[in-house]
Amino acid sequence: MPGPTIASYVGNGAPVLIRKALGPTASDETIAAALDYFIRYYHDHSLDQTRLYPGCQEVLAAARARQIPCAILTNKPVKISHHILAGLKVAPYFFQVYGGNSFATKKPDPEGLLSLIREANVSPAHTYMIGDSSVDIQTARNAQTFAVGLTYGLQPESLITVPPDLLLDRMEDLLPYL
Repeated sequence: MPGPTIASYVGNGAPVLIRKALGPTASDETIAAALDYFIRYYHDHSLDQTRLYPGCQEVLAAARARQIPCAILTNKPVKISHHILAGLKVAPYFFQVYGGNSFATKKPDPEGLLSLIREANVSPAHTYMIGDSSVDIQTARNAQTFAVGLTYGLQPESLITVPPDLLLDRMEDLLPYL
């Protein structure tokens, strides 16, 4: 299967990715076994090619200096997300990390984002959801927060159909908005 096809399956969690990759005829048992293998493999190799995008460290440091609470909401499993953040040495910047298995629902359902908003003791109107896909922008819309899109990442082309409030070419371009 071509890489762009697999990339188009990313964003709604590993179970959706595996189900789409295996096709409609795959049995529930086959999908469960493949998902288990995928999760184990991904955990062991999640840092092989993972790097911070340019400017992320600077934005996180600026947010910390301004006492702006930052959190992660991803559809990745939470354990792998913690592993990645620790490996990239940015875990201390985030007061909370929620993954695709932290709630009964996944993005674009607003449950996770609304939980983070409550925990940060801020209002949705003062919250930025930053992402690289329509799933992230839809999550922001569903939680009534400000949506920031990035023109790079896994699915920036999806931002054409679901445009953010602010579209950035570089992470550093967020600094004036903090």
